[in-house]
Amino acid sequence: MQTLPQATAPTAILESAIYVDDLEAARSFYGDLIGLEPFQTVEGRHIFFRVGGAVLLVFNPNATEQPTKNPRLPVPPHGARGPGHVCFTLTRDEIAAMRTRLTAAGLAVDAEFDWPNGAHSLYVRDPAGNSVEFAEGWLWD
Repeated sequence: MQTLPQATAPTAILESAIYVDDLEAARSFYGDLIGLEPFQTVEGRHIFFRVGGAVLLVFNPNATEQPTKNPRLPVPPHGARGPGHVCFTLTRDEIAAMRTRLTAAGLAVDAEFDWPNGAHSLYVRDPAGNSVEFAEGWLWD
């Protein structure tokens, strides 16, 4: 077996991506309804939202599966089809307020429960069918 060089393990997730067919519906859901700050948009390709110190990348897979035309940013093609998952951190009281806001906007709750360790989660679907979870930050402690 080959011995690999040492490397430091990552300590945080800087960005996470989900894929949607309708970027404007995603902007309404993640920006207007959930309250995330959009900070970069490329029409027809992506919208990026700030989530604390991290970024939620919302891509149109039809665009990101194509090779880049910018040689200064050689991001490899990527994309996914079908529902993905993202989880946002909120306190229990904030989850309750978010549930009230989401259901008032006509969204159905997929699930809401306490995990065996007592942490609370709420699940809904975004307009593209991605599973969106709101959970207490100590879920994985």
